[in-house]
Amino acid sequence: VHILNVSFLVPDMRREYGGCAGNIAYNLKLLGGDPLPMGTVGSDFGPYAEWMDKCGISRKHIKEVNSYTGQAFITTDKDDNQITAFHPGAMGFSHENRVNDAEGVKLGIVAPDGRDGMIQHAEQFAELGLPFIFDPGQGLPMFNGEELLDFAEKATYIALNDYEAQLFEERTGKSAHELAEMVEALIITRGGEGSHIYTKKHRHEI
Repeated sequence: VHILNVSFLVPDMRREYGGCAGNIAYNLKLLGGDPLPMGTVGSDFGPYAEWMDKCGISRKHIKEVNSYTGQAFITTDKDDNQITAFHPGAMGFSHENRVNDAEGVKLGIVAPDGRDGMIQHAEQFAELGLPFIFDPGQGLPMFNGEELLDFAEKATYIALNDYEAQLFEERTGKSAHELAEMVEALIITRGGEGSHIYTKKHRHEI
């Protein structure tokens, strides 16, 4: 395409509070947990902060930096076709947070974030001897096979969807069974078809 210039009338618009840390913390709270989300946000975070307070979710480890908060703008038509623009913004400063700044943590999760932050937070969990889940999500393509294996060696659990599991296998050369040998459990979600949980000796289907 030599030149692309398109414009859409958007008759309805809504704002939702998401992001990996926010979504995980919100659902853990619904399950009766006491989540401590850790992330970097921008100076535009005010409305989200109010929403977190309303939901009773701690902001103790949310750091504000001179940037915009990471956000996605998604245009969806009536057939569910989508065009997405994602701006990582403050995520690029995630490495400025340190896991050992949080006290009383028993289980952690390294989810999609700034690349340096994900690497350093996995290292920090391992150094502290804290069990953690590695859930690379849409951040998985940022890492090569060697880096993904390094995450696997440090992690206690790995969570992937079926597409991510295929990409993980292609980049590392490790099958799901081989990957499960490196951790206590490998969870592969399969949408409406449930999940497969691999342990060192079994595959449990849910």
